[in-house]
Amino acid sequence: MTAISLGPSPARRDTLIRRIRLLVAATITYNVIEAVVAITAGTMASSTALIGFGLDSIIEVSSAAAVAWQFSARDHAVREAREQRTLRIIAAIAVKEGRDAWQGKGCCAPTTHAPATATASSCGCAKGCSCC
Repeated sequence: MTAISLGPSPARRDTLIRRIRLLVAATITYNVIEAVVAITAGTMASSTALIGFGLDSIIEVSSAAAVAWQFSARDHAVREAREQRTLRIIAAIAVKEGRDAWQGKGCCAPTTHAPATATASSCGCAKGCSCC
């Protein structure tokens, strides 16, 4: 009997790896530009939403960097070995950001939807926030 290969051929795998590397490079480039533009515009306009959008782009860059690291290895076996670690890194980023959002962490996390109180400024940010 002959063995049946379940994955792509080596030539096809090389083509796919090149495409992945190009897509990851394009993603990182786009998100870095997006972050710089959004944070700059947000700072100039005093917009916490734009600044938050720019910071979100930085988080996306960190996830894409993990994928870039996974596919930076030339050897298929090394890439396969890095896959689980890459998935854990991306999951850890997602869990941390989700937990922080749920807990309302960050300078400009709204503390209340009501008008100004003793714990919130007139914009709804945490007391002592200097972003508004």
